Amino acid sequence: MELIGALLFLLSVMLITGVLATKFSSRLGLPALILFLLGGMVLNQFIYFEDVQLAQFIGTLALIIILFDGGTQTKWEKMRPILGPAGILATIGVLITTFVTGAAAVYILDFSWLEGLLLGAIIGSTDAAAVFSVLGNKNFNKRLTATLEAESGSNDPMAVFLTVTFIAMIQMPEMSVWNAIGSFFQQMGLGLILGLLLGKISVYVINHIKMDTSSLYPILALGAAIFTYAVTDYLGGSGLLSVYVMAVFVGNNDLTHRFAILRFNEGFAWMMQIIMFTLLGLLVFPQQLPSIVWEGILIAIILMFIARPIAVFLCMIFMKYNLNEKLFISWAGLKGAVPIVLATYPIVEGVESHNLIFNTVFFVVLISALVQGSTLSWLAEKLGLTEEEDDSRASIELINLGNTDSEIMKITIPKRSPAIHTSLLDLTLPDDTLIIGITRNKKLITPTGSSVIEKGDTLYVLGDKDSRPKAKRALLGEPEQREK
Repeated sequence: MELIGALLFLLSVMLITGVLATKFSSRLGLPALILFLLGGMVLNQFIYFEDVQLAQFIGTLALIIILFDGGTQTKWEKMRPILGPAGILATIGVLITTFVTGAAAVYILDFSWLEGLLLGAIIGSTDAAAVFSVLGNKNFNKRLTATLEAESGSNDPMAVFLTVTFIAMIQMPEMSVWNAIGSFFQQMGLGLILGLLLGKISVYVINHIKMDTSSLYPILALGAAIFTYAVTDYLGGSGLLSVYVMAVFVGNNDLTHRFAILRFNEGFAWMMQIIMFTLLGLLVFPQQLPSIVWEGILIAIILMFIARPIAVFLCMIFMKYNLNEKLFISWAGLKGAVPIVLATYPIVEGVESHNLIFNTVFFVVLISALVQGSTLSWLAEKLGLTEEEDDSRASIELINLGNTDSEIMKITIPKRSPAIHTSLLDLTLPDDTLIIGITRNKKLITPTGSSVIEKGDTLYVLGDKDSRPKAKRALLGEPEQREK
């Protein structure tokens, strides 16, 4: 019982400290993961922890939850126009970063070429959660924001694939490069197909099953995400890609209990980040770091100032992004969750240089977060990439009313809505639909027949589920004119 009490006390301290660290880090302009890692290193002096497989399991689970949370909040209408640039950055960009960084590691750390490429693959992907936790409430031009979101959400599978492939090639020198290429297309293809299929099934199940309590729907959605990863991984596909695709599909469809699902995912993703980075901090032994400090710093500098910019500028050479946008995308290659989780793979698989790889990755993540994380917002302002906040986009949330056929839609009116400047009396809503509340400029307005709808208003619409399409058409226009 004393051990259980001590573990529970440790967990409570981790969570409370993590939440407070998030508030503290935003004031410093640093990503919270830095403080989580450092907290784990401090605890390392009092707690001996070396269960790498447990840390890897928790890290993988955390990545599933983080990708699911990010995917459900990604707007397809913003993402669709930049799929080409984001897709190239997420694949070829990671490959270029891997080779440039790997080549540097060969000479700096005296690695073999495969060991150098393994290190490059581990630190080749960017971390969306870290980037946008630093950016805070800054508002960037939509195309740039969408590009960073899509790249960060979709480049993890490429990093995982390269890491696993190089480990296999180290352990099996006879492995053919053509086998690796075939495996790549198999993993990405299955990940995309199964993500779409299981996303469609998930939306159908969530919208048609009736639970006694709404608090079960977020658990059902999260279970569907984990199921998507497990099935795809078992069939030989990219589990992380399938989770992200599934999440984007789920997040861009009308979803019962959307608000509850998104808020639960957001809080749970933060909790998993706190636990994951603290545990991974426990795996770092500070007494081993001095021997690799200068090499780690040099690798981080090459990654930030050479490898990432080369990858971005080569991938986007013929794309309609200006110089400032390319510079910012290059600097926004912040490292976070994925590199540290992938750094446990060589340890679990028994790669000879695993300790040197793990400690180097730790330095890269720490320096990237400290240097890039603390200057991202400043750089965005200097490059003129911030805009006035746009609150005119359409937004829809569904609130289910227990075991009834009724629901409340929370709809934000976009600038192209046909309902703007129309009184409630003149709206052509279905007979069983009623507007029960309006919020405007953070003030609640009691609706009457003479109330006039304005751009940016948030309406609370009570009606039957079957009346939802007609009500949305009256308030938002035709489906192709509105943003989901």
